Amino acid sequence: MKLSSPQKEIYGKERFTAMQAQRLAQEIAFGPVAFQVSRLMLKFGIFDMLRNASGGLTLEEITEKSGLSRYAIQVLLESSLTIGTLLLKEERFHLAKVGWFLLTDEMARVNMDFNHDVNYLGLFRLEESLKEGKPEGLSVFGEWSTIYEGLSSLPEQVKKSWFAFDHFYSDHSFRQALEIVFSNPVRTLLDVGGNTGRWALQCVAYNQEVEVTIMDLPQQITMMREQIQGEEGAERIHAYPANLLDKETVFPSPFDAIWMSQFLDCFSEEEVLNILSRAARSMSADTRLYIMETFWDRQRFETASYCLAQISLYFAGMANGNSKMYYSEDMKRLVEEAGLVVEQMYDELGLGHCIMQCKLK
Repeated sequence: MKLSSPQKEIYGKERFTAMQAQRLAQEIAFGPVAFQVSRLMLKFGIFDMLRNASGGLTLEEITEKSGLSRYAIQVLLESSLTIGTLLLKEERFHLAKVGWFLLTDEMARVNMDFNHDVNYLGLFRLEESLKEGKPEGLSVFGEWSTIYEGLSSLPEQVKKSWFAFDHFYSDHSFRQALEIVFSNPVRTLLDVGGNTGRWALQCVAYNQEVEVTIMDLPQQITMMREQIQGEEGAERIHAYPANLLDKETVFPSPFDAIWMSQFLDCFSEEEVLNILSRAARSMSADTRLYIMETFWDRQRFETASYCLAQISLYFAGMANGNSKMYYSEDMKRLVEEAGLVVEQMYDELGLGHCIMQCKLK
């Protein structure tokens, strides 16, 4: 595995002193506790309370304002103090930088809700998932082979956090992505794995002539039709219900552009190769295929690489048991094996997306 900067410099040498490493080992061991404490500090409004108290608050003042028992507040505050989300000065608690980011950083909140509502219970069975190659943790919600089959049937809060997570990352990249895709003449576009139709609506709003066809599971098509109903340009959004895992499923053609956003990370390498090979058979020399993904090794900031590498375990334990946030060179290899070539790479879109623009060899 070949890494580019800054990952090469970061991951190729020890980053911690012995004392820091020992501390981190204990933070990992107590990770579930620190996660739940920090989540409850947000939910109970304690972080927000401290942000608005310029001089800090005492334990008694926080207890009175929160409506919780002194015991509950004391264990939360003492835990948070040692985690590093709070400061204690002259017997008054103050919000620390880490607590401020948990409170105000939308990405941190989206990730926390996603991990609590979608992943937390199921990841208890991660060991089984890795051994069996199946999302064993998904059984906490229902008996489906992948989370996508049961997406419309998930509990409302779980579904809300799942879609908030999914949309948060993609939505920040849409404007730049539209400019890239429509820099070439595009009258017809196939949106593979189009989900609720958010990208399709962006396309028909951006280009008044384009016709978009969404290719996805029948359950997702039903949700998509509900979501786009009454929206401007919805009459130019069409549906092609299909199971992409069925190797006999043929891609419709012809299309000027084929779009796959945060889609191929839902499949194993073998499945990605099969999907791309079928897509290639539907393409002409003028068709361009766009793969938009958050490749963990092409991130500008190491924190993004960290988040993406952890998200891979959601796929292992909850989503399907065999996919991940891809290493870019692995995806490039699969593209070439499918009979395509990467014509151009676009990096640093939105919150860390990349686009592979592909054409037939």
